[in-house]
Amino acid sequence: MTVAPTLPGAVTVRAPAKVNLELRVGPRRPDGYHDLATVFQAVSLHDEISVTRWDEWQVVPTGTYAALIPTDGDNLAVRAAKLVAEQWDVDEKLSIRIDKDIPVAGGMAGGSADAAAALLACDQLWGLGLMRDELAELAATLGSDVPFPLTGGNAMGSGRGDQLAPVLARGTFHWVFAISDVGLSTPAVYAECDRLRDLTGSATDMPEPQVSPELMGALRSGDPVALGAALHNDLEPAAFSLRPDLKELRDAGVEFGALGGIVSGSGPTVAFLTESHEASLDLSVSLAAADLCRDLRRAKGPVHGAHVVGAPRT
Repeated sequence: MTVAPTLPGAVTVRAPAKVNLELRVGPRRPDGYHDLATVFQAVSLHDEISVTRWDEWQVVPTGTYAALIPTDGDNLAVRAAKLVAEQWDVDEKLSIRIDKDIPVAGGMAGGSADAAAALLACDQLWGLGLMRDELAELAATLGSDVPFPLTGGNAMGSGRGDQLAPVLARGTFHWVFAISDVGLSTPAVYAECDRLRDLTGSATDMPEPQVSPELMGALRSGDPVALGAALHNDLEPAAFSLRPDLKELRDAGVEFGALGGIVSGSGPTVAFLTESHEASLDLSVSLAAADLCRDLRRAKGPVHGAHVVGAPRT
């Protein structure tokens, strides 16, 4: 395969990772899915997608996690680009360069960020002039996590998590993300959640999920201590059941001074909120010394959603 360089005329889009500050999971529906109530925050770990006209469809992987990027038709960025081409009758093929800095299969919507970036990049490359709500409709057909990287910031998600509403918030929050070297299957985590609820009988007469007023108040006030106390994920018991080492990791981070710790989405990344940039540095040192995870990344949030950048990272 001939690898396309990032050529003049390419469009590069940067899109953020996310952390679920709160994830409430409703009862299992007859179709097997669950209604969700969640609050997303976009954080300063980004993937960059560059699209270039080419004579065949191809993926060019680069970046921190390049070795883990699928390069076939299952790649979500490729699916996004082909969707745009199909919907607007564009008869062109693309080389898609993915510079991956968001952990793969970590519960931080890295693949969804790539898809969102590809949608925006194709719109720009082909001069389609799509509105953000049109891009969001396309994004929702690709996956429930894909619309959020388009908007970024803080947002409340309902339905499957794809129905978004902006959340009023102030301040900047500092995070440490503990990255696992073993992934967790999202369907497996939801199945374990259902199994545990069936065992305890809690699935009976479970109310519809709602975001807590404590978390919304913490965001409005910009209080990291209150936000750390309000972090919640209904999938966490299932993730801990499948991977008990994640609970050990979460507990260690809190003991080392984090304001709160939470499994991000369906995991396996564990997110720790800290009081400041300096506190995130201290926590990273402590967690690294404990040798409980493969990698540690620091970030802040909220940050903007997908946007065109002047040139790709080199």
